[in-house]
Amino acid sequence: MRLFAFGINHHTAPLDIREHVAFPDESMQHALQDLVGHQLVKEAAIVSTCNRTEVYCNTDAPDKAVNWLADFHHIQAGDLEPYLYKLPHEQAVKHAFRVASGLDSMVLGEPQILGQMKNAVKSAEQAGTLGLLLHKLFQRTFFVAKEVRTSTEIGACSVSMAAAAARLAERIFGDISEQRVLFIGAGEMIELCAAHFVARRPVSVTVANRTIERAEALSRRFNAHSISLGELPEQLALHDIVVTCTASPLPILGKGMLERAIKLRKHRPIFIVDLAVPRDVEQEVAELDDVFLYYVDDLADIVKEGLDNRQNAVTQAETIIDSNVLDFMRWVAARKTVPTIRAMRDQAERFRRHELTRAHKLLAKGEDPGQVLESLSKGLANKFLHLPSTVLNHTADDEREQLIELVNRLYQLHNPQ
Repeated sequence: MRLFAFGINHHTAPLDIREHVAFPDESMQHALQDLVGHQLVKEAAIVSTCNRTEVYCNTDAPDKAVNWLADFHHIQAGDLEPYLYKLPHEQAVKHAFRVASGLDSMVLGEPQILGQMKNAVKSAEQAGTLGLLLHKLFQRTFFVAKEVRTSTEIGACSVSMAAAAARLAERIFGDISEQRVLFIGAGEMIELCAAHFVARRPVSVTVANRTIERAEALSRRFNAHSISLGELPEQLALHDIVVTCTASPLPILGKGMLERAIKLRKHRPIFIVDLAVPRDVEQEVAELDDVFLYYVDDLADIVKEGLDNRQNAVTQAETIIDSNVLDFMRWVAARKTVPTIRAMRDQAERFRRHELTRAHKLLAKGEDPGQVLESLSKGLANKFLHLPSTVLNHTADDEREQLIELVNRLYQLHNPQ
């Protein structure tokens, strides 16, 4: 078993790189099966969020697995290399534990990443690419994340991306209660954002989504209006604040659409937060004078406020993680003995059956049962001890002392004469 993790995140790569290697939900199963199907890895799971794309795998060819990521996204490996981190064995375990616990997030202690990792595991299970090693890794990962969150205050002071978006809107407009808000998408992030914005009692709230049924479901919860994405060109100008986070591989809001909206608004400013990766809003939109556009990385300074107050919780969390890393690596090391233990048990089973068959034959001939049992026990003892004794007697002098010490440990022989 050779655990290996690699990828990029908000610490190592800018948004324009991260969006190139993101995996949309609809392509995840194909990607996993492609990676394992090329026999580059034995197991694989992919975590793909707005802040990171990471591959966890069981492989003897880590470099080939890394090259696969570039090839799959039609990127030159050399262009991706400066942003990649590669984590073998124990480093991969610790990284997984830290990510799930919220220690590696843009928002320290944020809980959404745990759900995203669980979705990654579910996708791998559905694709048939989750084996013994990764199953055990993620089992322990979720256990560690739960322990960190229940034993420390890591999430108590967390400023979520959703809260940061609302706070930023207040900095622009002063009072959200006088604004009209449009949410594009109906996933978990939009739901979290809606909760923060609706709490500030805006004039109106609208939810736009490709699937109108999902938009309506979210709208009912927040007493909002619902529209389809096809209605955006006409509806966009009616809103002062736009928060978008969809899984679309292409931008939903282009420069031309925003130019028309600004003209209809008579150049009243419009505030846009794009939390999607790949981005929902064309980069050229930032050139417009009356548009305040913020991408996910732009919220970093806001969500880092109060970080110093959480350092004690981080120290406690790291201690829990380090302890569990050691436990997991012991489990991995123990798996190396499994083939040998299985072979020993198979050999012992053959000896047992041979002697049992011989005993049955003797009993069938009318032999004394006591004598048969005596012969059975001696036969088993001789078979079990024959090979070790032979090896000890024929071992070279320079190896004998080491082998004797090992046999003493295996059979727990104390002060043998």
